Amino acid sequence: MQPLSVVSGRIFKLIEISQCRLLIQIKLWVTNFEAIGETRSRRGGSARSVRTPANIDRVRVAVERSPRRSARRQSAALGMANTSVRRILRLDLHHHPYKIQVVQAMNENNFAARRRFCQTLLDMFDENEDLVHNLWMSDEAHFHLSGFVNKQNFRYWSDENPQQLHQTPLHSSKVTVWCAMSSLGIIGPYFFENDREQAVTVNAQRYSEMLHSFFIPQLRQHGMNNETLFQQDGATSHTARVSMNVLNNVFPNRVISRNGAISWPPRSPDLTVCDFFLWGYLKSKIFEQRPPMLGELKRRIRLENRENSSAYAP
Repeated sequence: MQPLSVVSGRIFKLIEISQCRLLIQIKLWVTNFEAIGETRSRRGGSARSVRTPANIDRVRVAVERSPRRSARRQSAALGMANTSVRRILRLDLHHHPYKIQVVQAMNENNFAARRRFCQTLLDMFDENEDLVHNLWMSDEAHFHLSGFVNKQNFRYWSDENPQQLHQTPLHSSKVTVWCAMSSLGIIGPYFFENDREQAVTVNAQRYSEMLHSFFIPQLRQHGMNNETLFQQDGATSHTARVSMNVLNNVFPNRVISRNGAISWPPRSPDLTVCDFFLWGYLKSKIFEQRPPMLGELKRRIRLENRENSSAYAP
C-alpha cells in the first residue's frame, strides 16, 4: 500500500512529499485554498486580479438574488475565493454586511395604516413647512445595569483564547427612562421610580403624573405653541382615559397616538426618532464602559441627554 503522502500528491497533482512533512503540507493546501481557491501556490510575479468586470457583475447578480447569503457561501456558489468575493463586495460594489433588525411581524392592515399615517404627515408638512419643528416624539426604554447593545462589541484581545464569558443576571437592575425629542432638543430623561429609586412599571397614573409635573412644564420652556404636535405609541398607559384627557387638553386635535386625533400606526418603532436613533445612541455611549451602580448609570444618561440636546438647540 502506498503512503498517504504519495496518494495525496497524485490526487492534487503536487510533488511527492515525505511523510514527516505531510501535516505542514496539508496546512499549506488549506491556506492556499482559503486564499485563492486552489491547493497549489501561485507562481511569482504580479498576480492577476479577479476583480474583472465580468466577475464583479457575477457577484452583483448573486447578491441581488440572495442578499442574505454569507460571503463565504457566495464564494462557494460562484467558484471564487472568499477573499476575492469580499474585496468585490467592499471595494467595487460598496456593500456592507448590515445586521438584520428583529421587529414585530406586520400584516397588510398594518402596512396600510403606516402608509396613511405617513401621507397625512407629509401633507401637513407641505401645508406648513415649520410644522416639522413643532413635532415632539416620545417613548420609554429600559437601561439595564448589566446591559450591552451591540454584540459585535463583545471582544477580548489576547494572544490566546481566554474563554471569556459575558454574564447577565436573570433579573438585572435597571432604570426605566422616558424622553421626548424634536428638532428643538430633548426633554428628559424622566425616571419612573419609587421613593427608594427603584424602577417601577409605567401605568396610567404614573404616566399622567409625569405629563403634568414634568413634560408639560418643560415643554413650555421650549416654546410650546398652538401648533405643537405630540406623538406617543399605543402602550396601554399612554392611551388610558386619564392620560388622553391630559394630552387632549394640552394638545387639542394635535395628539398623534392610538385613540388620538391623528392615529399612530401599530408596530411602527422605526417611525419614531427615539426608537430608531436616541435609545441606540445613548446606550452605545453609556455602556462603552460598564457603569458600576444605578446612580452612575442615571448620571451618564443625564449627561448624554444634555450634550445631545445642546447639539440640537437652534
